Parts: sequence; structure tokens; C-alpha cells
Amino acid sequence: MAAQRRPRLWLPVTAAALGAALVASGATVALTRHLDDSRGHSPVVIPAAAPTPAGARPVGQGLAPGSDWATIAAAVTPSVVSIDVDTNAGGGQGSGMILDAQGHVMTNAHVVVDAIDGIVAVTLTDGRLFWAELVGADSLSDVAVVRLEDPPDDLVPVELGDSSLLVVGEPVLAIGNPLGLSNTATTGIISALDRPVSAGESLTNPERAVTNAIQIDAAINPGNSGGPLFDASGQVIGITSSIQTISMGPFGGMAGSIGLGFAIPSNHASNIAQQLIATGSAQHALLGVSIASDYVEVDGATRRGATVTEITAGGPADDAGLRVGDVIITIDGRPLTGADSLTAFVRERAIGSTVTLALVRDGQRMETTAVLSSRPDRVL
Repeated sequence: MAAQRRPRLWLPVTAAALGAALVASGATVALTRHLDDSRGHSPVVIPAAAPTPAGARPVGQGLAPGSDWATIAAAVTPSVVSIDVDTNAGGGQGSGMILDAQGHVMTNAHVVVDAIDGIVAVTLTDGRLFWAELVGADSLSDVAVVRLEDPPDDLVPVELGDSSLLVVGEPVLAIGNPLGLSNTATTGIISALDRPVSAGESLTNPERAVTNAIQIDAAINPGNSGGPLFDASGQVIGITSSIQTISMGPFGGMAGSIGLGFAIPSNHASNIAQQLIATGSAQHALLGVSIASDYVEVDGATRRGATVTEITAGGPADDAGLRVGDVIITIDGRPLTGADSLTAFVRERAIGSTVTLALVRDGQRMETTAVLSSRPDRVL
């Protein structure tokens, strides 16, 4: 049933909202910030679906190959929602996507985690407003799920794609609620993959999200956080989460979109969202090390990597024979750019999976395998 209560929400659409939520990125030299449109607080930084129920057709199905963006946007926009949040420090806005007929909506954790009493307002594309309750939020992945109260029977869920198949140069479509402008569609391409992006903590969660993000040049701005990133078939391949920006001058103002946006890959987000829907929380893979970004000389070349500074006794790294001082330079053949890069690669893998690590010890390159376990604390 549509909401009958009057929402106590501040709906910012002015340029002042652009100053909110600045976070440092370990992978870039400028500033990366979340895309929720907020005032009065700095939400956490920088997807997920239950199986589609019978009778509910995902929006990606039925789109003809080579459909133009107008056709795709018309098909997928009904699955995108706007989110308004009231917090103890003010209000904010974000975006989300419908996951199933039961009313589950996926968004970013930093959009909803500080909502008063865990309640947010969700507006469908056709203007209907519903209250939604927080099902679960995971600060390490910046993924959250809310559920509509008394959801209508005509919800149209998204169809999640396989983000492992993405390639640089592939066209994409972002739809969301930038600066309160709902149902805004922008297009671009995938500019890079596996771009490690880290973000700060929220008022209530001290954890730092680190993601091997999809970099895009489609224009996204504050308020786009939690919205879907579609491929040319209308499938969701990411969740838009943050942008890199630059200072506009000596007064500390920040620019909006400069063509450097980031999205959480759908495969990683889907895994987290499934766990949130099932249990209200999510587990992450554990290597059992503390690490720091570093450089190392090996095979006549200088390589970036992650130096092991501490090892958890009895953990996967300990069992794999790693030592303090080892510099890990690749995981499963993927080169690392530093500590955040390794953190992101580990967190996106399944608990119990086996990874191959290339490392440098005393100037010599070697390899070992580790079986990832669950993450019981804040050690990687």
C-alpha cells in the first residue's frame, strides 16, 4: 500500500549538496566521494538479487539485440527508484533498483545506513511513494537492501548481468536520482575495470569500503548513489557509487561529474545482497594478513604490490606459508596496484575459494595458494 504518512525529509537539489561526503581514494590522486545527495553529515563512502519470482519478468528480457538507448531506457526505468532518507544529522537522497516482487530494493549502504529507525521513503518511477525498512547494510561492500512495506503487485525487477564478462569500451547506461532529478538517464562507456576505490566511514559504521570498481565516463552526480548501471541488453552490471572530483578553488568547493565515475560490479553486489536478504548480514572472504602498499624490485623490473606486515596465526595466509615482509604482486594472475587492490580482490571472492598469490621474498619471485576463510574481524 502506498505511504499515508507525511515524510519528514529534507529534499536538497541545490549546489550546496555537492560539498557532502568527501573521501580519499587509495587508487587515485584526486578526491572520490559518494553520490548520495545529502546535507549536514558525511555518509559513508564508495548488487544483489533474490531469484526472480514466477510471473515477474525481469526488464532485460525481451529487449532485441542492438536496441537503441531510448528503447532500453523505456524498458528499464520502471525498475529504478528514488530514495529519500531522514537522519539525525539531516536528510539525503539516493537511488536504488527493484530486485523482486517481494519489494526488495538494492542500494548503497551509505545511502540508508543512518536512516532514523531504519525507515526510508522509496518513490517508484510513476510517482507512488512507499515506506521501506532496512533489511541489511554491509559497510565493507557498500551494499544495502531495503524492503517496501506492503509492496504493490506490479513491481518490475531488474535483471542482473554477469560483470565478469565486461570489457573496456563497452557502452553503458546509468539511471538514477542526481540532485533530486529522478529518472535521469546518462550514457557512456566502461573506461576501466578493477579500479580499486576506497571510501570512508559513516556516522554509525567505522568500516571502510574497498571495491574493485567499474570506471565509467557516463555523467553521475550526488543522488546517483545506489542506482543501476545497465549494459546494452538492459541488464544491470553495476551499482553506481562514487565519483572522482577536483577542487574548484581556494574556498574548498568541489566539482560535480568530471567523467570519472565508479560502480560496484554486479556479481559482487549480488552475492552480498543475497546474504543480506537471507540473514540481514554478510560475510567476507579472509586472507588473514595486515598489509601496506609498497614497491618491489623483481626480475629486473619495479612492481607495485602489498607488503605483509602481520599474519593471523592459523589463518589462510599462515597456512599458505606467507611471511611478514613478503610483497604480494598478483592474485590469480591479476597485477596489484597496492594494498587496496589486494583487499578488493579478496573481498569479492567467495569464502572457501582458492587463490594463487605471486609474491617477492628476498628478491625472489615465488607462488603459493591459499584457501580463503570467513572474515571474523577487521583483518583482511
